[in-house]
Amino acid sequence: MGMFDKLRSALGGVFSGEGKLDDDFFDELEETLIISDVGGEASARIVEELRVRCKKGGVKQTPDAKSVLRDILRDTLESGGARDLQLGTRPSVILVIGVNGAGKTTSIGKLAALLKSRGKRVLLCAADTFRAAAADQLEIWSQRAGVEIVRQQEGADPCAVLFDAITAAKARGTDVILCDTAGRLQNKQNLMNELSKMSRVIDRELPGAARENLLVIDATTGQNGLSQAKGFMESAGLTGIILSKLDGSAKGGVVVAVADTLGVPVKLVGVGEQMGDLRAFDPAGFAAAMVGE
Repeated sequence: MGMFDKLRSALGGVFSGEGKLDDDFFDELEETLIISDVGGEASARIVEELRVRCKKGGVKQTPDAKSVLRDILRDTLESGGARDLQLGTRPSVILVIGVNGAGKTTSIGKLAALLKSRGKRVLLCAADTFRAAAADQLEIWSQRAGVEIVRQQEGADPCAVLFDAITAAKARGTDVILCDTAGRLQNKQNLMNELSKMSRVIDRELPGAARENLLVIDATTGQNGLSQAKGFMESAGLTGIILSKLDGSAKGGVVVAVADTLGVPVKLVGVGEQMGDLRAFDPAGFAAAMVGE
């Protein structure tokens, strides 16, 4: 099964038959985009862009408009910037951010395995010290991926754990520090303050280090995922998105909404439960799947 086979959406049905590109068609398309979790604002912009491109290109029949929509979706998904992980220093640091339940710990384990398969020496940092058993779960993933981990007891200062991990990484010649972060504190402001403090520790201990701040979004949560991304974007300086749980009931349109609204690239997608089921994001393949190609 191809990476996006389960994503083949209701959009394909909008283009069936030999109808004309009239207002009814565009209204149905916009409604279907919204149902696919693209969201109201992004759906309206995409449909208007489709109207413009079809008019300029002389496209008048619905089947011929499918490839035009595919290109618009691809262009939107490619607009967020570089999708390659920026890991040009030794060590580089990846902070993995996300609410509890989004698949953060699982994504970290899979990312550790992916980086190791690329020849990177990876060190996990268990800095989510507020959630019970978070470090235990991360340690299980470190064993599965065959990478080292730095952890402390539950309730420890996350910055202290990060400092220990940086110290260990320097001593061991680590390529990438992959750091778990708290998914929930007493309130949103406390969470953002904690992330800011961790950033300052990295700046102080590893000046000039390559950095990634990756937000894990559960693909099945639709527009709630976009709301989370907006909140973290304001205070965490996101560099990319990991879209988890794309193997289940996810419609996937939230990826388009994130790219259209925030301009943050989706860098990785989780497409299954196995260790190797974290893949680099392919905008062209994703766009083709969304229109049913």
